[in-house]
Amino acid sequence: MIFPGSSILRETVTMLLAGGQGERLYPLTAFRGKPAVPFGGKYRIIDFALSNCLNSGFRKIYVLVQYKSDSLNQHLLEAWSIFNPELNEYIYSIPPQRKMNNDWYLGTANAIYQNINLFSNERKARWVLILSGDHIYKMDYLKLLQYHIDMKADLTISCIEVPKDEGPRFGIVGVDDKYNVQSFIEKPSDPPVIPDSPNFSFVNMGIYVFNANVLREVILEMEQQKLKTHDFGQDIIPYMVKSKLSVIAYKFFDENRKMKPYWKDIGTIDSYFEASMDLISITPEFNFYDFSWPMRTYQYQSPPAKTVSHEGERVGRTLNSLICDGSIVSGGLVERSLLGPGVRVNSFAYVTDSIIMNNTNVGRHARIRCAIIDKNVIIPERYEIGFDLEGDKKKFTVTESGIVVIAKNAVLKD
Repeated sequence: MIFPGSSILRETVTMLLAGGQGERLYPLTAFRGKPAVPFGGKYRIIDFALSNCLNSGFRKIYVLVQYKSDSLNQHLLEAWSIFNPELNEYIYSIPPQRKMNNDWYLGTANAIYQNINLFSNERKARWVLILSGDHIYKMDYLKLLQYHIDMKADLTISCIEVPKDEGPRFGIVGVDDKYNVQSFIEKPSDPPVIPDSPNFSFVNMGIYVFNANVLREVILEMEQQKLKTHDFGQDIIPYMVKSKLSVIAYKFFDENRKMKPYWKDIGTIDSYFEASMDLISITPEFNFYDFSWPMRTYQYQSPPAKTVSHEGERVGRTLNSLICDGSIVSGGLVERSLLGPGVRVNSFAYVTDSIIMNNTNVGRHARIRCAIIDKNVIIPERYEIGFDLEGDKKKFTVTESGIVVIAKNAVLKD
């Protein structure tokens, strides 16, 4: 058993890759990188990986930022300044500093290479945990690390099972009957299956544990040979497999306490909307209400959510919805929706099947359907969104499935 103060945890450094541009989530990424996109009312996407780190006992964290990182850096400062450097705990935001060849981060592995000094011998890191900052899931990374140590691996890759017919959508890890990695194939037409689950394939989750010295040696060796070292999946992992290093797959076990493991890459507006709407279902796939594995974020110093009723039809109502602190539904109707902190829905307004982010004001008699409205938007009285998609397309982003997206700070005109 590993205890929180053990040398194993003290000798592990976490590198969280959070520079993703998230082009397919535009316009939610117009002012922020993908890891900083709000999710679930009051959270950011990055909060899920960071909460997993905290719950797993990992408290030496570098967050590698790049694309439009102001919002993310502010969030890290406000929500995650909880570690004590005197106890050798920390969370540091690391921007690209163009240390090598005068380049920005060119990919996942290149970002690690440019910061190889952060887990050098002098810092006594024996293991490096590498995470992506743009997925929604619950995972005990300590179990992954223990498996890595027990298997005496050089690299352990966390993998999730998917039906074989879904494999062409993902990067697939081919394994033998002992879960030794034999191949990594990006979106194969005929995915290799798992020997003990022949109807399923292993998807690379972008979660890795390396022996620190092996990671350093492999990257430097590839650089000396002038081999491409931009990406783990395309470059580093195939090289390590070819070099006969010990690369092992770890079958993903989550802490979500549901029948089916939950892991979402909400890379498009439609997948983002679908995952958000699941949170307000009767039995959500993602379990926010398990207090043994809490999700942490910045808590606004706001009053409780409030509904205000008036006479006649002016009755403030919220049905099957998530309503964050500081929000007021004053004589309007909100159903099957998520309201972020500080949202106000005024009299006779109607909001359904929508995501309304922080500090948005919905004017009287306005109607909103199947929409994602980013922060600080003022919606005029009697304005309609989602009822005339052809008209909406002239002003806003509208997905093929009919989700209307309004960017942060947008000024709407009557």
